[in-house]
Amino acid sequence: MKKTLSIFSLAMINVAAVGTVKNWPLIAESGFATVFYLILSALTFFIPMALISAELATGWPKLGGIYVWVKEAFGHRAGFLAAWLFWVENLFWYPTILSFIAASIAYIINPDLASNKTYTIIIMLSFFWATTLVNLLGMKISSAISSISVIAGSFLPGALIIGLGFAWYFGGNPLQIDLSMKSFLPDLASPEQLVVFVGILLTLSGIEMSAVHAMDVKNPQRDYPRSILLSVSLILGLSILGVLAISIVVPKETISLVAGSLQAFQYFVGVYHLGWLTPYIAFLIAVGAVGSMSTWIVGPTKSLLAAAKYGDLPPLFRKVNKHGMPHTLLITQAIIVSCLSLAFLLMPTINSAYWMISVIVIQLYLIMYFLMVGAAIRLRYSRPNVPRAYKIPGGNAGMWIIGTLGFLSSLCALIIGFFRPTQIAQENYFFYVCCLSLAIIGACLAPIVILFFQKPHWKQLLKHEKNED
Repeated sequence: MKKTLSIFSLAMINVAAVGTVKNWPLIAESGFATVFYLILSALTFFIPMALISAELATGWPKLGGIYVWVKEAFGHRAGFLAAWLFWVENLFWYPTILSFIAASIAYIINPDLASNKTYTIIIMLSFFWATTLVNLLGMKISSAISSISVIAGSFLPGALIIGLGFAWYFGGNPLQIDLSMKSFLPDLASPEQLVVFVGILLTLSGIEMSAVHAMDVKNPQRDYPRSILLSVSLILGLSILGVLAISIVVPKETISLVAGSLQAFQYFVGVYHLGWLTPYIAFLIAVGAVGSMSTWIVGPTKSLLAAAKYGDLPPLFRKVNKHGMPHTLLITQAIIVSCLSLAFLLMPTINSAYWMISVIVIQLYLIMYFLMVGAAIRLRYSRPNVPRAYKIPGGNAGMWIIGTLGFLSSLCALIIGFFRPTQIAQENYFFYVCCLSLAIIGACLAPIVILFFQKPHWKQLLKHEKNED
């Protein structure tokens, strides 16, 4: 029987996929102006991408998601590029969340370990390989672990951060930021201040992962937009309160991009003589981060699996184990992530490595979003008769308005990403730009090179694979 989701249930899926405590310190450095950036990002990026992915998911609800959408609009080469970028950007993202996990565990053992590169690398490699092996056991186990850890590790510590922030504010303690209208409006002419916009887009990316559930809503045309409104309200509300809680307690110059929320906890509990809570809170946050990583560790490989089944990758990469998991892709992914994690040792500081990799993630993600927006607009004209359970209102004009908003905000963020935040301004700028450029160019050229060496037998699908498609 077909399952149905309520507005609230779908909103919870969105919150679990996008909202996470881990991202709060990434944008807390801008203080009260973060609220402005969050609202701007929601209106120009978060909501448009959510609506576009909902229409595409309900029109083409096949295995592969972004690969199928772009392939239907622009052909298999563009579809492969989109699926590849979706997968590759996660390869760069994993080291950031793994470093956060390492920092969280350090606060359980010895906070000084958070700045120790050797310790960080050991924890990063151990946890990623362990999580990969767990995911090889099947989606039932993987989803159970993810669900429990998100509730225990994101909502509980998030509520505590916000609660203690309110206590700090109403307790008359000194604030580390200015809560005036002047500080609310940032200097939009300053690239160094605008760079936080890139970090916020990173925290709001991924809403397309939940759009596959749009078909399970009883009345998609009415209920899906309502669930998006509820999702945006919850995610923005939690993010704004959480980021402000960190900003008003932790001095701007001492916020670590890797362990900022844990520093905030230390300040909080120290004031109320509850320092003994720090290891337990750090444990919950680490659990939440592991669950978030586990949720994403398989999703992007499914798009690449679809590309492999269509012959864009060697047959080796379309194999699945007895649990239905793409084991070759997952093991390959773990090997590459291990190499990228070791790159942390080459960076001047963990903070600079964390930010640089975060920017690479969002820039690759934004290029994928360009393809997704273009596909949505193109399919309105090339495939107008395909039934879509949810359609962006306003006809083709409505699609153009929503698509243009998403495209322009993504383009601005892509350009701004080449500027550095003040926290790593002391690093060599030439080295910074070269690393970003080489990573982006290399990621985009890789699928072209792969298809150049494509062999005829790659397209010879097995009989059961044809039946699946």
